Amino acid sequence: MSAGAAGPPEADDAAVDPEAGAALVEFLGTAVLLLVPLVYLVLTLAQVQAGAFAVEGAAREAGRAMVTADSSAQGAARAGVAAGIALADQGFDDVDPDGALSLRCSADPCLTPGAQVVVRAQLAVPLPFVPAGLRDWVPLEIPVEATHVATVDEYGQVRP
Repeated sequence: MSAGAAGPPEADDAAVDPEAGAALVEFLGTAVLLLVPLVYLVLTLAQVQAGAFAVEGAAREAGRAMVTADSSAQGAARAGVAAGIALADQGFDDVDPDGALSLRCSADPCLTPGAQVVVRAQLAVPLPFVPAGLRDWVPLEIPVEATHVATVDEYGQVRP
């Protein structure tokens, strides 16, 4: 037995392992394949949640603005402005608040004491990172809506 046989192999005697570093590449490939859809799902859910917050706030604040106004016309205008602020607060600046909002009164005139004003806000939340050209072909939006019922002060006077 020679002294060199029992020691560590020489550098020129060692064979190169063809699998060296393959685990790292496989891990990175799998991580990318799993994390990209997961991140997109989180972004989509965050966008839909922001839309839900926006329509809920728009409906609530529009109802409050309507029932505290001096007239029905002023109330409708105030409701549109309040809905626009609530939508913009959640990042939906490009949405027309008058188109996203509908008001329905239980009495005529609308601001009769004890009457109810039903406010419905709706919004189509676009999926993130989808080009506008693709949205024209396939509907890639998630509709969200909220309804709020506001009651006109029962002890006030009739307002036109």
